[in-house]
Amino acid sequence: MTSPSLEKYQDIREGVRGLCAEFDAAYWRGVDERKAFPEEFVEAMTRAGWLAAMIPEEYGGSGLGVSEASVILEEVNRAGGNSGTVHGQMYNMFTLLRHGSEAQKQKYLPRIAAGELRLQSMGVTEPTTGTDTTKIKTTAVRQGDKYVVNGQKVWISRIQHSDLMILLARTTPLEEVQRKAEGMSIFIVDLHQAIGNGLTVQPIANMVNHETNELFFDNLEIPAENLIGEEGKGFRYILDGLNAERALIAAECIGDGRWFIDKARKYASEREVFGRPIGKNQGIQFPIAKAHINVEAADLMRWRACEEYDSGRNAGASANMAKYLAAESSWEAANVCLQTHGGFGFANEYDVERKFRETRLYQVAPISTNLILSYVAEHLLELPRSF
Repeated sequence: MTSPSLEKYQDIREGVRGLCAEFDAAYWRGVDERKAFPEEFVEAMTRAGWLAAMIPEEYGGSGLGVSEASVILEEVNRAGGNSGTVHGQMYNMFTLLRHGSEAQKQKYLPRIAAGELRLQSMGVTEPTTGTDTTKIKTTAVRQGDKYVVNGQKVWISRIQHSDLMILLARTTPLEEVQRKAEGMSIFIVDLHQAIGNGLTVQPIANMVNHETNELFFDNLEIPAENLIGEEGKGFRYILDGLNAERALIAAECIGDGRWFIDKARKYASEREVFGRPIGKNQGIQFPIAKAHINVEAADLMRWRACEEYDSGRNAGASANMAKYLAAESSWEAANVCLQTHGGFGFANEYDVERKFRETRLYQVAPISTNLILSYVAEHLLELPRSF
């Protein structure tokens, strides 16, 4: 299959594909069966410099943009892997790059680029607030040269395989701010110092092999120098990272969608029933063709979002729409692929059921598709606010 977008950044695509060829379907199947973390894959991505793609050259990275980062993640999923194991370093980096001090960048970025540190986790979501971020209850109270953190977070991923975490907490009570988006701040947390010294981590078993956790903060002390940007402006800062995340997740879904379509296309061409390939039947052809069209359409919005980011424009609307379209199209492609394979689609050895579970996540996270529809209705169509 050919697509105009697949001609973009060919050198990056070929490099990532070459690395991913070393981690075949059997590797990912084994990782999934053991509920393990793909440490060898992550190490290989780090050594090759792909996880330092967005770090400026003066700090040891490649100085690439969101567009290039999106291609890296797309190709991992298109090769049958799971870029959810590495994508945190891409969008978490965005927050540090845009809003961190020069001292913070000098302290962390060269070591991240060299693979000595991982910044794979972001602590935002809470059990009682979910997507209503302005209502978070985790607090960070300034006491001299430190902040003392108390509260709880949930669905915080890759803690066990990260050295650093971006944390959002309230530094001014909600009732004391003029606008509910004010009074929140972001910090960089050294997880090795924090765990067992005010931070408790409780893993959450789930339907996907996705390492995620519930966090409990009990008087965790964070050095004041770990505050990123200005106190009270963390919500605005975090939105930069979250919108970049949506553009990158869209690319991952595009990669998934292309994997499913290619898998379905090949199977439909080879599988014979009643003396003919099942791909001759329009009942098989049309759903695959429709899924392909929708993935290609979603890809166009992905590129719009990435290009807006990289040119310094506000990409919030495009990033949300890209994530929505890509998640919808990858899920459609997943269902088509499973249906095309019939009973074999449920067999682990075909990898369809594994990828099926992985791509289903993006209907819910990192933002629910319903919340994106609400955003579009209010902010783009100027309909009355629903909440």
